[in-house]
Amino acid sequence: MFRAIAIALSLMAAVFLAFGAQFQNDSVEKNTDKAKGEKHGVSIAHLMQLVRNPRWLGGMSFLVGGALCQIAALTMAPLIVVQPIGALALVITALLNARATKTAITKATWVAIALCTGGIATFVSLATGIASDQKQLSDDNLYVILSILGVLLLVLGAVFLVQRHKMSALTFILGAGILYGFVASLIKAVVQRISQQDFSLLTLVCLVVIGLAILLGGWFVQNAYASGPPDLVIAGLTVVDPMVAIMVAIVILGEAQSADALTLVIFTATALVAIVGVWLLAKVHPELKEKSAI
Repeated sequence: MFRAIAIALSLMAAVFLAFGAQFQNDSVEKNTDKAKGEKHGVSIAHLMQLVRNPRWLGGMSFLVGGALCQIAALTMAPLIVVQPIGALALVITALLNARATKTAITKATWVAIALCTGGIATFVSLATGIASDQKQLSDDNLYVILSILGVLLLVLGAVFLVQRHKMSALTFILGAGILYGFVASLIKAVVQRISQQDFSLLTLVCLVVIGLAILLGGWFVQNAYASGPPDLVIAGLTVVDPMVAIMVAIVILGEAQSADALTLVIFTATALVAIVGVWLLAKVHPELKEKSAI
């Protein structure tokens, strides 16, 4: 029963994510110089303009609503079941963006979207059957997650500051997806610790690191909006984010202890299919092809 509710909440989160991405992408594009296809990215000044933009704030409201739904889902079901469902946002975003920009979705684009969503959907169907109940979370589990995420924050933050004007939309969404994948895992861990009546300093540190990762990931996402269409951004996030979160869930949190070798091979294959879909979408999306021709 709880697992069904969790899946429903994740579906709602996907819808919110799609509308939030479309609203914010529209706002970012109108506040970013894209003359002759040159990408200037989103600066602090741009962000200050955006936070006063009603449409951008509306998109943020959708994203917050989606995040709350996803967090609620994580309290009811294993991470590897609910996190990948966000891939549905890709299809919704593609349709919304095509209507907003009056850009036809090409056959190659639909193939790329099908690879993304098909790979994730297959994974979810497998994960639902083999996902084990959450185990007692130890401090060692958290130290491992925090250490990896801390290094990622330092490395990605440095790369962003130095290479921001040279980074493509795909690079931005890969960075954001990796960060958000660890954020989802850490949120799941914090929820477990709170349910275990653990309100120690380590739990507080987790909340602080989650906040930092969300801020840096959010800046990556805004720059990705300035560099590419929203459906490419959502494709990256809904594939990279769950794949990273799933790796953490399997390797560190032990949520797939009952999976045999064949199942793990299929997991890997479906992940590769979805990642190829993101790469293909970055190559064939009609908006990106139009920009490259300018």
